[in-house]
Amino acid sequence: MTCYDRRDLGLLLLRLGTGGVLAAHGAQKLFGWFGGHGLEGTGQFMESVGYSPGKASATAAGLAEAGGGVLLALGLATPGAGAAAAGAMAGAAAVHAPNGFFAQEGGYEHAATLGLAAAGLAVTGPGRLSLDHALGHVLDRGWMVPAALAATAAGTALVVGARTRRVRAKQAGEQAALFEEESVKED
Repeated sequence: MTCYDRRDLGLLLLRLGTGGVLAAHGAQKLFGWFGGHGLEGTGQFMESVGYSPGKASATAAGLAEAGGGVLLALGLATPGAGAAAAGAMAGAAAVHAPNGFFAQEGGYEHAATLGLAAAGLAVTGPGRLSLDHALGHVLDRGWMVPAALAATAAGTALVVGARTRRVRAKQAGEQAALFEEESVKED
């Protein structure tokens, strides 16, 4: 290689792979492509796992995944794209965490891997084989990395925290109903 080094090629491959997978998952949510359920079905699922309102949550997750994925693949606005995708994956990991780590058990392995790769790209940058580089890094300034990651972390913490409270309240209500049913049966 003459003008590009192995690092640039490696970052390109990582961006294309991670961004492509994220974009496909987002397209499943937004448009029902690739066997997805679209906004309606994904919204119902999101509501069932505690992300409310469901359709708005599905839209936000789909846009973060599809938009973040496409931008990562292109190497454009890399700090924001990586942060958005990482935030969406943190939300997905929260849903899968009770199932443990490994994906075959329904765990958070896949979401964590995509989220860490996206965050790593946000921090590292896209390399020279990217639109950010071609445009003089106007959307990839050093200060944008901590700003994008901090804003996404704060927003993700609020959204996941609200979901956790809803899930716990629902579980507490189910437990109370279970005990009420048992006491009625005993009478």
